Amino acid sequence: MHAMPSGTPACPDTDRQHRLAVQLVDMIPGAATVRVGLDDPKQTWPHLHAIVKSEAGRVLKPNRTTTRIAARWILRAWPETDWTRPHVLDLATATLARSALIATGRGR
Repeated sequence: MHAMPSGTPACPDTDRQHRLAVQLVDMIPGAATVRVGLDDPKQTWPHLHAIVKSEAGRVLKPNRTTTRIAARWILRAWPETDWTRPHVLDLATATLARSALIATGRGR
């Protein structure tokens, strides 16, 4: 990333995170939040998993490729985050918060 004369990045991470939220809304129509974690209930080992919800809280079912891409982009936009616990990205505000939900039967 290019730096300005002051030494600060030309494109702060918050701008990148807001752009990502806009891209995800375009990519997944009706999406309001994306929950991302390494807690896929179908796997016995840590595996990338995402759940997309609408504004009304209804689970949306984008195809697997779209879900995987969205999850990977979110992980890369917040590299300092502890991904051993799931997090939820609010697409309206581009804010990431730790999820209170724990996958059933995973014992984490």
